[in-house]
Amino acid sequence: MRLVQYTDRRGARAVAISDDPAGLKRIRGATHVYHLALEAARAATSLGAWVTSRTEPADDSLQAIRAEGRLLVPLDHPDPVRCLVTGTGLSHLGSAAARDSMHAKLAQSEDSLTDSMKMFKWGVDGGKPASGDIGTPPEWFYKGDGRWVVAPGQPLELPAYAQDGGEEVETVGLYVIADDGTPLRVGFALGNEYSDHVTERRNYLYLAHSKLRQSSYGPELLVGPLPRHVSGHARLLRGGTVVWESGWLSGEDNMCHAIGNLEHHHFKYREFRQPGDVHIHFFGAATGSFTQKTETRIGDVFEIAADGFGLPLENPLGPAREPERLVTVRPL
Repeated sequence: MRLVQYTDRRGARAVAISDDPAGLKRIRGATHVYHLALEAARAATSLGAWVTSRTEPADDSLQAIRAEGRLLVPLDHPDPVRCLVTGTGLSHLGSAAARDSMHAKLAQSEDSLTDSMKMFKWGVDGGKPASGDIGTPPEWFYKGDGRWVVAPGQPLELPAYAQDGGEEVETVGLYVIADDGTPLRVGFALGNEYSDHVTERRNYLYLAHSKLRQSSYGPELLVGPLPRHVSGHARLLRGGTVVWESGWLSGEDNMCHAIGNLEHHHFKYREFRQPGDVHIHFFGAATGSFTQKTETRIGDVFEIAADGFGLPLENPLGPAREPERLVTVRPL
């Protein structure tokens, strides 16, 4: 099952089942997947069962919603500061050629490896622990809260202080914290983690700065487990012409960390288990145009698609909303 959040033609928020062959099925009275998830948890049932019994035909179509710019991200919080956006890196194995190259490097003495290669090796060696065991921690980073999230179809800002704005093609996990503090996985979506790769490559200690950027995910939410093998396609379009494209892989068959291991090392922090909060967690980049040294430009369109996820995730690269200036602090 896939769900979508959008605004109807009157401007009201709505939630619908988006993969019904008969067309969009609106969930009666629903404005947020967030509320539906908590209601399902309180009723001790699945999200799929909870929404299926509450549908009615929608006086709308997914194609019209997309064309008219009415898509929303498929999970958000009514109070955006209670939505935490984070991610993990060095979690994917890459293509077969990349794997061969990576394993050749990993055969070297660990003392000769870079810090990034060491962390990748630790993931390969211990990122998929036996059931009941705790595996190796992944790289982890913070991207902001719900105010940093951009809806599908809307522009990702290139700030004036940024040195680059490039897509990161990923799958993303969407979570709500239950009343008793249990993390609830609502589902998965396509994600564009969007980072500043030039800043990051200057020095890996700039990683935190490079990740403090907007991001987007959706448009549709895949309810249920992430397929073990996710196969997709990503493109960068400039004036309607493709300037970069690549296939991409995700899912545990193509990762050195299990999804459960990534989830554990995020939610092991008690402060990340506050009832009612939303967490958006990116699972690591599978590819991006920056890997081919492609320089993005304002107006370029990022497009990310994968089998089983419905509509592609599309976002243009937009200009800075304010010039770079010195920010001073006023003492009290």
